[in-house]
Amino acid sequence: MKRPVRFAVFLLAGLALAAALAFFVSPQASGEPDGLNRVAIEEGFAETEADHALADTPTADYGVEAVDDERLSTGLAGVIGVAVTFAAAGGLMLVVRRAAGRSSGDPDRSAAPG
Repeated sequence: MKRPVRFAVFLLAGLALAAALAFFVSPQASGEPDGLNRVAIEEGFAETEADHALADTPTADYGVEAVDDERLSTGLAGVIGVAVTFAAAGGLMLVVRRAAGRSSGDPDRSAAPG
């Protein structure tokens, strides 16, 4: 198997594993307050909490707004998070790779993949 094919298989397998974990494991997470929420409750200032700027987005609060089933909603939000993270990391890698290719003067590295 050629190196690019092995890399693509490895990448897709990792993406599939991350998506599967996000979908099946994230609904198992505890609904109990954690970290700062727990401290705010214990110290008595939880009632001063305010919504953040992204509270009205479709995937706020670890769920997909349009899905009524809580477990499915949480799993889908996890998969969306994996996809967005993968796309952002992939985009950043392309930008860095092209910038590195231009600075080194290597025409093979600065050319569009294909």
